[in-house]
Amino acid sequence: MSPLKNTETALSSSTGNSESFLANHDQQGATKCERDSLADPLDLPVRGCYRFLRPPRRIRIAIMDRSSLTRYAWLSIAAAIVTIGLKSFAYLLTGSVGLLSDAVESVVNLLAAIIALAMLIVAARPADEEHQYGHSKAEYFASGAEGVLILLAAVSIAVAAVHRLLAPRPVEQAGIGLAVAVVASAINFGVARVLLHVGRTSSSITLEADAHHLMTDVWTSAAVIVGVGAVALTDWEVLDPLVALVVAANIVRTGFQLMRRSIAGLMDAALPPEEYEKLMAVLDKYKEQGIQFHAIRSRQAAGRRFISIHVLVPGRWTTHKGHHVVENIETDIRGALSGVTIFSHMEPVDDPLSFRDIEIDR
Repeated sequence: MSPLKNTETALSSSTGNSESFLANHDQQGATKCERDSLADPLDLPVRGCYRFLRPPRRIRIAIMDRSSLTRYAWLSIAAAIVTIGLKSFAYLLTGSVGLLSDAVESVVNLLAAIIALAMLIVAARPADEEHQYGHSKAEYFASGAEGVLILLAAVSIAVAAVHRLLAPRPVEQAGIGLAVAVVASAINFGVARVLLHVGRTSSSITLEADAHHLMTDVWTSAAVIVGVGAVALTDWEVLDPLVALVVAANIVRTGFQLMRRSIAGLMDAALPPEEYEKLMAVLDKYKEQGIQFHAIRSRQAAGRRFISIHVLVPGRWTTHKGHHVVENIETDIRGALSGVTIFSHMEPVDDPLSFRDIEIDR
């Protein structure tokens, strides 16, 4: 039998056993405890009765539905196709190497958006027997690929700029060409803002990378527009390739930043400081009640977060009481952090053995 089917069978069996146990307890223990007067397990004064929490009849494993994110990748693809056409038309009108570099970057945007779509489709797949933690890390491949494509675009822009710097050429029909470039930039700006908002709220590094890529394109276009406009006003033709070189240097920086984030994700980097502070704020509430924690570890895989933690409770507590306290802790963590999977381990705080498993290698 497969591991997943074994898990489903075990969950079903444990649910049935719990229901039977609770039914017996309700019949036999009603005279011992007044259930309505019982407080939370943390507040129980050890009077021989505990609150029995009835488990749900069906246990569901929550899986984030991220398939809807693919529509934003389609939006990016559509924007790239439109802007390629507009910028190519602007280049043909003006002959500006700056506008040519801008059009080349839009082609890179299209390739990046296609890669983003493919990786979002993969990342949205549910966990299976071969990938039991899901497929969310696929998003890091998309952002890494975008970083590489940005660097390639920078190289192509720099080569064209150096060639034009050695052989200057006048800019023609600057007014119409710049107007077309402005329209293309406005489209990219609008799409980039949408992708950035959705990427941050859904913790999708793929959409964030695509958004930053488009914003790089916007800044590229703005610099090109200023450069071409300056050439048209001053007839100083070297301004056009000089602006293109500045643009190339700027997008190299963006490309390296995307690649660095992708590598960090693939290397199981811990949660960012702001999220770690939220986690510690939850744990601090329980520390005030005599509960300790150690071996706290975390990692992030795009929209999914994983936290491992050891919970140290008083040794006199029953397993039942400690279990429900740990459940409360996990519930509070999930309330503070979205898309989190928690692996908790309960230990007696007064047992020296509890402090021998803090390090990752015991």
